[in-house]
Amino acid sequence: MKKFLSVALAAAMLMGVFTGCSSNTDAQDSGSESAFGGTITVISREDGSGTRGAFVELTGVEGKDANGEKIDNTTVEAVIASKTDAVLTNVAGDEKAIGYISMGSLNDTVKALKVDGAQATTENVKNGSYKIARPFNVATKADASEITNDFIKFMLSKQGQEIVAGDYITIDDAAEEYTASGLSGKIVVNGSSSVSPLMEELIEAYKALNPGAEIELNTTDSTGGMNDAMSGVCDIGMASRELKESETAQLTGTTIAMDGIAVIVNNANPTEDMTVEQIKAVYTGEVTTWEELA
Repeated sequence: MKKFLSVALAAAMLMGVFTGCSSNTDAQDSGSESAFGGTITVISREDGSGTRGAFVELTGVEGKDANGEKIDNTTVEAVIASKTDAVLTNVAGDEKAIGYISMGSLNDTVKALKVDGAQATTENVKNGSYKIARPFNVATKADASEITNDFIKFMLSKQGQEIVAGDYITIDDAAEEYTASGLSGKIVVNGSSSVSPLMEELIEAYKALNPGAEIELNTTDSTGGMNDAMSGVCDIGMASRELKESETAQLTGTTIAMDGIAVIVNNANPTEDMTVEQIKAVYTGEVTTWEELA
């Protein structure tokens, strides 16, 4: 009996060695096939964000329900970030994360992916090869003040479009020169956090030409900006998307720039390119791991 137990134990240990070797080999093989893996941390923007609205529409994450109404199919597992800076912070701090931001807000803390082989550049947005792009709009009521209209005139002028060209895409490369109006008064501008950085530069340049102008800038989101403009809380609403029918019924919209939406990952992520279909699959929860994409 003792001899039998000894032999059985030895056989079991030997099998364990072979099994262990087999497991390690499998793991190594798996690692060689996909050096980067794990559950994808999906970072999205909040409801009302113009960036989110444009992103889900352009990538097909937005669908329609049985009644033909638009529905946002962003996975419920997504981490919601209320502003562009929060998306950058989340992606920069998580190797498994993916997010999206205004192309003009890109910095070296994250990596922008190619989409269908096209890099997120101004040239590619202009030539149409980079597909995830949207307008920057401002909107006013019909009774907007003279100085409000003059400020919008400046945004569309040669000087204003030169500022746009710094980080975004101009809408008129042959815009006319702006001549200082000398108008004075207060303008309140509310809305999109994506448009806000550009608006800060436009405000500074306009005030340098018109020292009597007082312009207050409040950053919320696109829907908030449009609601504030319609209710009279602000003079100019900012939206990083197309205006809705309910908004154009009360407001006059003006496109001041175009912007690409960059799909971003952590700098440690080896992924370089994704298709629009892959992005949709990630954001709807159909694909949940980096191995599936590899």
